[in-house]
Amino acid sequence: MSEGKKMTSSRRHHLKSLMLQIAASWLEQEATDLAAVKEGHMEEQCPAPDLSGDHAALVDICKKLHQALDKIDEERYDAEAKVGKTNKEIEDLKMRVVELAGVKKPALKKVRMSADTMLQALLGSKHKVTMDLRSNLKQVKKEVKEEATDAGDWRKNIEDKADRKKMFETS
Repeated sequence: MSEGKKMTSSRRHHLKSLMLQIAASWLEQEATDLAAVKEGHMEEQCPAPDLSGDHAALVDICKKLHQALDKIDEERYDAEAKVGKTNKEIEDLKMRVVELAGVKKPALKKVRMSADTMLQALLGSKHKVTMDLRSNLKQVKKEVKEEATDAGDWRKNIEDKADRKKMFETS
């Protein structure tokens, strides 16, 4: 194909179906190969027992099978323990890698939120108390100065200030 031409959809569909058919045949072949290997292994490892004989011979065969089962169970248990230990080591190593790399904290964004909104976001529908902080403040009355009310007589203020000036000068 040249670079300038596009593949038609029917051609692409045809090639795709061919690839899928080839893949399906490969999967079938792989499954039959696997079954053959499994069958060969079973024939090699577990030959069919010779059941011709008297009762004592059959009991002996059963004892041998039980011993083989016990040995296989021990090996399976050991393998499981080894896999579990290895998995734990892998998890520990992963944790150490994370610790060494350090956990990066994301940059926090400024959010303008009132105390009521914040409590409602944290507590959900349970939040019923309003956080009006100004309502809890104590009322304070400002005292009005005497001098401010008696500001009409300016001569009195001047005389008071003159007395203070003399007091500092005499010392």
